[in-house]
Amino acid sequence: MTRYQALARHMWHQLEPVHAALYFAPEAFEEAAALGYDVSSRWPSYFAWRTAPLGATGPELVAATYYSFSPRTVAEYVPAIWSVATPEQVLAARLRAVDRIHRALVPDRIGGAELAEAAELAREAAEHAILAGRPLAAANRDLGWSDEPHLALWQAVTVLREHRGDGHLAALLAAGLDPCETLVSFAAVDAAPEANFAGRGWTEQEWAAARNRLAGRGWIDAAGKATERGRQGRDEVERQTDALAAQPWQALGTTRAERLAELILPLLAAVFESGTLPRQSTLGIGSVQVTYA
Repeated sequence: MTRYQALARHMWHQLEPVHAALYFAPEAFEEAAALGYDVSSRWPSYFAWRTAPLGATGPELVAATYYSFSPRTVAEYVPAIWSVATPEQVLAARLRAVDRIHRALVPDRIGGAELAEAAELAREAAEHAILAGRPLAAANRDLGWSDEPHLALWQAVTVLREHRGDGHLAALLAAGLDPCETLVSFAAVDAAPEANFAGRGWTEQEWAAARNRLAGRGWIDAAGKATERGRQGRDEVERQTDALAAQPWQALGTTRAERLAELILPLLAAVFESGTLPRQSTLGIGSVQVTYA
């Protein structure tokens, strides 16, 4: 792993929870409910918040860009989410939600110099991101920038996490992993329990079929655990993901990226201390130790 690949993974660990608070914070569910979304589960608002930058799109595009969700599950929510609110209304509510979340988490830092500096650094990294082949990152950067530093910071963090995510899909495709195989192979290396992926909507039969395909390729054993070949394959996916995510951080430079990590730390800590995020992520954050010194 090169220095900037390791830096890319380190910064993902720092920024991902800041973005992800939107999908779990009570303030976001209140804004979604005000729009008319059913908030008895997180999925209607999740699909609305994350898809809105793409516009009033249909299920095929969403399934393609989200990749690991069953197309059947996507179709349960898309395009129905647009009969509740327009993408423009969702995007406005999304910023209101982020504003409320940040004011609840770090009230004394809103309007302060440190968040403003963090916003400038994150925005610079996001503006250096090459967006070819990265639809979710591009759609979010197309939205422009808020004049409020804490909102601009969150927007930049979102561009950067979707930039990494879009690149991750390219790495999965290069590895020959289809959407369900992606989750099965991820669970097989103990990055996250199989139960964590229930919301992605794959049936037991589809999961078993994906297991069989991976077993036929020598990626997993009869117990559903990764073989050495499977672990190497997943490691290569993560290495390729880091490589594809490195460019914005190389442009920003190690010193300034570390400064961003330092500046965002109080917000990151407040997100964790709030208890709103799940104890175990489906992304496997924390499952890999990273050094780049």
